Amino acid sequence: MDLVKELLNGSRLALARAITAVESEYDNAVDIMKAIYPKTGNARILGITGAPGAGKSTLTDKIVKQYLAQGKKIGIVAVDPTSPFSGGAILGDRIRMNDLTLNENVFIRSMGTRGSLGGLSKKTSDVVKLMDAFGMDLVIIETVGVGQSEVDIVKNADSTLVVLVPGLGDDIQAIKAGILEIGDVFAINKADRDGCDKLNVEIEMMLDLDSRELAWRPPIKRTIASKDVGVDELVEALDEHFEFLEDSGELATRRQERTRDEIIAMINEQIGRYIADNIVVGDEFNRQVEAVNQKESDPYTVVSTVMQQVLKA
Repeated sequence: MDLVKELLNGSRLALARAITAVESEYDNAVDIMKAIYPKTGNARILGITGAPGAGKSTLTDKIVKQYLAQGKKIGIVAVDPTSPFSGGAILGDRIRMNDLTLNENVFIRSMGTRGSLGGLSKKTSDVVKLMDAFGMDLVIIETVGVGQSEVDIVKNADSTLVVLVPGLGDDIQAIKAGILEIGDVFAINKADRDGCDKLNVEIEMMLDLDSRELAWRPPIKRTIASKDVGVDELVEALDEHFEFLEDSGELATRRQERTRDEIIAMINEQIGRYIADNIVVGDEFNRQVEAVNQKESDPYTVVSTVMQQVLKA
């Protein structure tokens, strides 16, 4: 089975196998990514992030149904936390979107973070590219929901939706640096709870404090995803933001910056692997560590020595 050919011809099985190959770093993974790369860049990429318990998966389910009604083909990458002890992940997000799994215009892939910080798996961007090449009109990345530091999504998505909920301390978080500074659109989910108005005001205050002169002011939409309330207005706001990105040229700028960041990350990963496989496993490195421990040397000298070895290689 020619995996790439079948994938480009619309085989869901080939897409699933290609994602597994890339995520598990099989021998053919790089060849697959090289082959499909010219076919990427057509899908719109939406990131959905927010604190745990904000209702991201339920809201994602409702957003997808809105776009399905428009005739869109949609890929969903649902990232779940991986246990630092067992290495496993429950991958429970797709349970909340269970009624979408049989829809032929939807492809859902759950992924564990596998130790990555920032709310995403290292292979998320590759999985998005595979779905893009497959012919998806929209690819949604739903992040782990780890909290304030979860900002990697902005490096992977065209538009970022930040989902908040009253009563979970978000009114305090709204005036802090971190996750709330990356939102292109805000959704206050579970808006029938007490504190919705206060949270809305806090977000507006945060936006007012932004000293940058921005052409786009993130709108704040109220939703009750479990009752499908306010989702249509939220989808309109997301569409408006993507139109703004296209019309202003910001989309091309963001994607170019994303490519740059991705290449730098790949270089760093390759250097890290080389050091792990060839430098830190030897007796010489262990002797250097012992010298530092005995205060006969220092970590800075050791790092300088290792970098000289890497650069000579």
